[in-house]
Amino acid sequence: MKNYHQLFISAREALARAYTPYSRFGVGAAVETDDGRIFGGCNVENVSYPCGTCAEESAIAAMICGGGRKIRRILITSDGKELISPCGACRQRILEFCLPETEILLADDKEVKKIMTAAELLPGAFREF
Repeated sequence: MKNYHQLFISAREALARAYTPYSRFGVGAAVETDDGRIFGGCNVENVSYPCGTCAEESAIAAMICGGGRKIRRILITSDGKELISPCGACRQRILEFCLPETEILLADDKEVKKIMTAAELLPGAFREF
């Protein structure tokens, strides 16, 4: 398996900053752009549930704000015991900025446990590539 250490560290650092006073379930994500830059994001809840922000959404927004446009890989981790995968809306968000070879990495608190392609993440999706 490839070394995803920096991406993992960024996602776990973002997870530590998650704002989850209602669900108490933090999620962290980190996006690596096609030019190698890394942007982290965490979930941010709101009392007007479900008006919060997903970690993947947050990381993608940081990427766009930082001038990135294409996701080489994205890593998602949580403080739960089981691996989690992106919600439906975030699957579409990821697809919007991914490349044909984009990797979606699911990690526990120690390491990457599962690697998916965009097609596996959202089969039959409408996309430009």
